[in-house]
Amino acid sequence: MLWAYNVAYMDFLLQPDMALEEGGKWIDDFMDYAEANRRCIALQPYPTALRVVNWVKFIAVHAQRIPQARLGRWNGSLWRQVQLLRRSLEWHLMGNHLLENAFALYVAAAHFDDEALRREASVLLHAQLAEQTLADGAHYEQSPMYHCILLDRLLDCVNFTPTDGVLRGYAERMLGHLASIVYADGSVPLLNDAAEGIAPSPSALMDYGRRLGLAWQAVPLGACGYRRMVSARMEATVDVGGIAADYQPGHSHADALSFELRIDGRPFVVDTGTSTYEKNARRQHERGTAAHNTVVVNGRNSSEVWGGFRVGRRAKVKLLKDEPSVVEAKHDGYAGGHCRRFAMTDAAFTIADTVAKGEAVARLHLAPGVQATVEGSSVVTPVGRIAFEGTERVWKEPCQVSREWNRRQPTVCICAQFSRALRCAISVFPMQSV
Repeated sequence: MLWAYNVAYMDFLLQPDMALEEGGKWIDDFMDYAEANRRCIALQPYPTALRVVNWVKFIAVHAQRIPQARLGRWNGSLWRQVQLLRRSLEWHLMGNHLLENAFALYVAAAHFDDEALRREASVLLHAQLAEQTLADGAHYEQSPMYHCILLDRLLDCVNFTPTDGVLRGYAERMLGHLASIVYADGSVPLLNDAAEGIAPSPSALMDYGRRLGLAWQAVPLGACGYRRMVSARMEATVDVGGIAADYQPGHSHADALSFELRIDGRPFVVDTGTSTYEKNARRQHERGTAAHNTVVVNGRNSSEVWGGFRVGRRAKVKLLKDEPSVVEAKHDGYAGGHCRRFAMTDAAFTIADTVAKGEAVARLHLAPGVQATVEGSSVVTPVGRIAFEGTERVWKEPCQVSREWNRRQPTVCICAQFSRALRCAISVFPMQSV
């Protein structure tokens, strides 16, 4: 279904080299198909919403060269799709789905210059942005990938109606959050459901914002549950948030107190990413605690993820210390809880774990290509050393990580078993002179 959805979005209309005649053939083909298949997946609300925006943008780019008769046919189909969307808004899913519905109605209202539709769309869009945008500018589903996708659509709305000050304000807040969470190389953490190559890049989004005359500053990370810790050679993103949004946790993972780490601008400890939305064993694994850089107790998930997009029992996370160089939090997902302290200095990034009871294993997924050798309670890599204190055993096991959809790369996971307390220090070797 996801493949069918992506085809039905018709994002390909906006390729830089897409000629009017070529894109027009695809629009005509879709109209013939949809008229003959009224119950097709392509006419479901979510793909309809994305396709409406793409059609409007394509028509806007080529408006001066489209024959009036052809434009009339396209607008007729577009209007019917908009009416279908109005009758089937995704209130049952809410979250990014309902927000995409609102974006589409807003863009369509600008395209058709329809005041009634504009009022309806504005009410829905303003309300959903108020509900789904956190105080620090993050989208409340806490996926950096979806944040970028939705920010791109919001910028489209600003582009079509530049006088809407409410939308400009939300766009600047979301750009401010993006500026706070982006890595030095211009990428974003792949936390919760996220993959590269799906959303526009942060640099493209910021360029778009500047072209629209928007101005923003980095917003300190808070409500999103993520924190950035930086030293001269290391960048870490730590997750001290809970399952979100509470009533729509479909894109959340059981990753309480996980993190990503980069050394000298390159991935070192990575999230295993998201490769599929199929309800299968791989999807279950990628959402589970063992697929993240945190502690697994008695082989259990910290939160009960199931069914592809569902969450039952949820770990509640409490932030204990929140400073630039020290972040500490605990969660109750295991009996007696799990407490973790992150500390960043120029010398090392350290993680201190405490669990009340049970067999605990801390897991660190190394980036593909990082060679690792276990030497007793330490692990040596070409760029640094991982030293454990309090461990009963350290080993490495093969695993796979996914930075792109449907693509998995082999790498290794470093595992450290302990009973009550564990300290892990990741230090970098001196840089070699050239």
